[in-house]
Amino acid sequence: MAPSKLTHPKIQSLEGFCKRERAHPRPLVFTNGCFDILHAGHVHLLRRARAHGDMLVVGLNSDASITRLKGPTRPVTPLDQRAYVLAGLECVDAVIAFEEDTPLELIKAIRPDVLIKGGDWTKDRIVGGAEVASWNGEVFSLDLLPDFSTTAIVERILHLSPRLR
Repeated sequence: MAPSKLTHPKIQSLEGFCKRERAHPRPLVFTNGCFDILHAGHVHLLRRARAHGDMLVVGLNSDASITRLKGPTRPVTPLDQRAYVLAGLECVDAVIAFEEDTPLELIKAIRPDVLIKGGDWTKDRIVGGAEVASWNGEVFSLDLLPDFSTTAIVERILHLSPRLR
């Protein structure tokens, strides 16, 4: 039996979001990622990102995008589940999936006032940073909580799996 499609009002299409653009509070903050196996490091970053404005939009890589970027064993969690979990966070105001390998087209369409990535991205490498700066927006690379990563969680599960059987 196929899993049911999880829905939430915060999960939006780009077209639907842009149709209501004038109604969105400003400053609008944007961040993006895979968010495969949501962990404390993700939540910490999202909460800090939301503090930079009145609305936080999360661009979410599609399953195909993650597979291209991270390999054939990823994502662990399918798109509709990742989007649903993100939408359930109080600090997240909207979740928009994208198919491309980078969120550049999404950033250009949304035109955020603030663009934020985690500290593993230097400011000069943040996709969309130049575009956001061109319309006088701000770009930040926020420090990450140490020792939190989806890859590390997956590796720990694989290491423990013989003992869990």
